Amino acid sequence: MLPDFLRTHPVFTAKELTEYLARQKARSKWTEKALLAYHLKKKHIARVRRGLYTTVPPGSKTGTPLIDSYLLASRMAQDAVLAYHTALEFHGRAYSTFQNFYYLTNSSARVVVYRGNRFQPVKFPRRLREHGKTLFGVLDRERSGLSLRVTSLERTLVDTLDRPDLCGGWEEVWRSLESVEFFDLDQIVEYSLLLANATTIAKVGFFLEQHKQALMVEESHLRRLREHRPRSPHYAARGDKRPVQLSSQWNLILPTDVVERSWEEVR
Repeated sequence: MLPDFLRTHPVFTAKELTEYLARQKARSKWTEKALLAYHLKKKHIARVRRGLYTTVPPGSKTGTPLIDSYLLASRMAQDAVLAYHTALEFHGRAYSTFQNFYYLTNSSARVVVYRGNRFQPVKFPRRLREHGKTLFGVLDRERSGLSLRVTSLERTLVDTLDRPDLCGGWEEVWRSLESVEFFDLDQIVEYSLLLANATTIAKVGFFLEQHKQALMVEESHLRRLREHRPRSPHYAARGDKRPVQLSSQWNLILPTDVVERSWEEVR
């Protein structure tokens, strides 16, 4: 019974197994526990943490599990949404690959380290929670026959500028976002204003203005953002010890290497 389930679930939660067994008319909790214990002992599956498992490829002599880190991250919490640098990687737009995997959740999930990969929960932004908009710009996608949720490129742009610390820093954010040829700019503006963080809005506005021609940004987009910029100069990143410059258009104090994109000089 369980082998059929394992063939279609390279990663699964105890809840998903319970629902599968119920559909198969095997409703006993002891049946579920016995099945898990048997297949763990036989090394058909491996436990990631309590209630979360991954499969081991048939015929594997080492008992090494089949790891799909995106699927694992998506099962770390019932409401998990892949986000930040992990979303960039999922969409194939990250400049670098990380062993940190970030997901948004309202739960009290904890960091899990599994086979060298770190799975880190991040709370949905407070403003989104208050307005019931946590799933704004969230996409349903399929991977290995299973569904997962991931932020759109538009939401990811705003999120990464809001939290560059979850994306490898400014250069990684800039290089990654610059690989995207097209954005729905109206959605970017709408989501930025929904977050209602003046500093983040200014960072988004600065990025769009810096890439105005490449992304076909219209003045109307910038004007809407500019109306909500900080009233006085704000640091884009507090505690950054690098040289900075003021963007008077956005009342934003940015690292000089971001303004000048100095990494482009290094070839």
